[in-house]
Amino acid sequence: MNITAAIVFAVLSASPAIVSDEEFLGAPQQLTFHDQFAKAGEAYFSPDGSKVIFQAVERVGEGEIEDPFYAMFVADLVDVDGKFELQDIRRVSPEGTANTCGWFDSVDPDLLWFASTVVPPTESNAPGYQRGSGRYRWMFPPQMRVVKTRLDDADGSVGSLEVVEGDGTAYVAECSVSPDGRYLLFCSLDSGQGDIFVKDLETDEIIPLVTAPGYDGGPFFSPDGERICYRSDRHGNNLLQIFVADLARDESGELTGIEREYQLTDNAHVNWCPFWHPEGRHIVYGTSEMGHRNYEVFIVDAASDLDAQPPHVRYGTARRRVTEADGADVLPVFDSTGTMMMWTGQRDPGKTSQLWIAPFKMPEYRPSATPSGAYGRGG
Repeated sequence: MNITAAIVFAVLSASPAIVSDEEFLGAPQQLTFHDQFAKAGEAYFSPDGSKVIFQAVERVGEGEIEDPFYAMFVADLVDVDGKFELQDIRRVSPEGTANTCGWFDSVDPDLLWFASTVVPPTESNAPGYQRGSGRYRWMFPPQMRVVKTRLDDADGSVGSLEVVEGDGTAYVAECSVSPDGRYLLFCSLDSGQGDIFVKDLETDEIIPLVTAPGYDGGPFFSPDGERICYRSDRHGNNLLQIFVADLARDESGELTGIEREYQLTDNAHVNWCPFWHPEGRHIVYGTSEMGHRNYEVFIVDAASDLDAQPPHVRYGTARRRVTEADGADVLPVFDSTGTMMMWTGQRDPGKTSQLWIAPFKMPEYRPSATPSGAYGRGG
């Protein structure tokens, strides 16, 4: 791996402004509902914004037992007289399996990627927000592997899935695809900790990117394909922090690793599920900064002094709060235009986790309150 030792730290000494949804978001609209799904979450837009892929647990009839694990669904996102709805919702994962991290291919709009155990998982505890604590729990079944399927073939059968990475002996998930469709980005627990890799889909070569101590995961390519964002338990204290890394390439343009990491958060909170705004200069993420029972979405600058426009935009500065509501708001994502944000929220009367969407507008830029001396380089 071609990784230098330099890490750029942005020490966040200024408290974020407490603002309402209205600074960034238009009126939130609910996309999934408790009468159909006991819980739903982690949704992503298709490249053209016409479809959504998401994980959910379906409601069952009285006396029946709900599936403890997430299934994967695809739906059309339709604007009906100014109100968004999910139509033609269909399950694309096999019955009895655990599934997560769905993704639309960046180049082929009919190709779906997600992680699936393919067979019933051995882990008995279900993922999701845990009743009584308000905390989010993830699961790491060793059978989890990255699969793909085509929309026309996605009938929810095992035979419709093609395993692309993972052999069923160690958790492999959290997948996404590079903007050019060539590289599969994913997290693997094969080493016993979360490490981040890419797979060259043309050559099948596996390239390690982040293998630092602690759990590193939830990675996404930047819109230009030259960086990745991810969250890391680098200190092993369960306080996740947000990172960005520059990708390293050889003379022919092939990925070889990472060159430098930038740490965007450094605090005593759980910061996770980072996602790029399409302009490539900001990242949204969920954080426990307002309390573990009320995770909120924040936005932070994610560009350097050298390439930032305006030039005040810097890694880790100008943190601002995007959502403000009772219950957790997490897993924020944008459509390709950056004008719509979708997330998992607990805003419905039953406080179940469901999908929400709202128009998004970046407010007029305000220089960061972080002192200039807080931006330095460490070895």
